[in-house]
Amino acid sequence: MPLPPPDPFLRLKARGAATNPSGRFEPQERSVAHDGWDMAEDERLLRTEVSVERPRSVINHVASPDLPFDRTINPYRGCEHGCTYCFARPGHSYLGLSPGLDFETKLIARPDAPAVLARELARPKYRMNTIAIGTNTDPYQPIEKTWRVMRGLLTVLSDWNHPVGIVTKGTLIERDIDILADMARRNLVHVGVSVTTLDPALSRAMEPRVPPPARRLATIRRLADAGIPVRVMVSPVIPVLTEPEIEAILEAGARAGAGAASWILLRLPYEVAPLFRDWLARACPGQAAHILNRLRAMRGGADYDADWGKRMRGEGPFAELIARRFTVATRRLGLDRPLPPLDRTRFAPPPRPGDQLSLF
Repeated sequence: MPLPPPDPFLRLKARGAATNPSGRFEPQERSVAHDGWDMAEDERLLRTEVSVERPRSVINHVASPDLPFDRTINPYRGCEHGCTYCFARPGHSYLGLSPGLDFETKLIARPDAPAVLARELARPKYRMNTIAIGTNTDPYQPIEKTWRVMRGLLTVLSDWNHPVGIVTKGTLIERDIDILADMARRNLVHVGVSVTTLDPALSRAMEPRVPPPARRLATIRRLADAGIPVRVMVSPVIPVLTEPEIEAILEAGARAGAGAASWILLRLPYEVAPLFRDWLARACPGQAAHILNRLRAMRGGADYDADWGKRMRGEGPFAELIARRFTVATRRLGLDRPLPPLDRTRFAPPPRPGDQLSLF
């Protein structure tokens, strides 16, 4: 189904999507129609709105055989970074919102999440395993500077000696190096920093509110210098568009101090596919058909294949070539080994006033 036309009187400053199509669960499709009376003075800037959710629980348990974790936490719903390719966009459909502009402008903060997490960790039936944060929307998106939900979560996890893996594009993570470095000394944290391209102009068009590539590489350096295990994530790999940069991104990550690397092929589930096709038509019209044809060659002829084992890597000769290039480059750069294992033996309730102190 084609996307509705953009609202010509809506100013989209640094936004990834251009339209606001209805989610897949909505019974009606909404589109903008002007009656001819609109004037240029009616032009308006689309601004970010933040609402608050009071969650009853924050640990989400997942059972995906191709994921290296079984639980996650989302400090926020939606993401102001506005990456055009973000596979998390369809999640806004469950809220009755659009995966398009709503996803990057109508955000939901969960300020009670740290307190809720502490209650969940204190339950007698809780069984500890590494928590992943940033696997859906970025915990260090711009609104974290104000809401500080992620810092609160890290404080709780550090107090409980609970291992955590973090994925981000946001340089705001540097604010929390004090907590992260202390956790790293106890082998409780890994960080992955995503670098999609080294081209700042392409990054600006494709990831409009994400720090530029050079700034993300500087974040890798600052994390590594603080003793925090960090990997460079070449994700998503977009055929033809960013795929030629695989080796260059890995080399830049290695120079910045990354200790490991990973990659994921572009994923276009549900409403993401038409949104990304629309962006390609606007931003890369001369390459759009080539990019989509190459992607479909790795997705069984479709825009996306959600089968376990295929959704992250694709299949066929082009996918195999990308995997081989990645393997050769990481071996050459010393990025082909995993980060040090996290310590799962320290988990325990933090001391409280009145507790008897240990003699040893």
